[in-house]
Amino acid sequence: MCGGEDPGERGYTRICTQFLEAENIPVLAWPAYSPNMSPIEHVWDALDRRK
Repeated sequence: MCGGEDPGERGYTRICTQFLEAENIPVLAWPAYSPNMSPIEHVWDALDRRK
């Protein structure tokens, strides 16, 4: 199962977390978004410099 949680959606996050724990579904930590860690951001920067 793939999915993402919005930390701003507190009720949804709590319900999903409880369900995943009850069903023994492993959850992988997802790092916070950072443009510096996103490879595509470097591509967009390079394309912008070519203009």
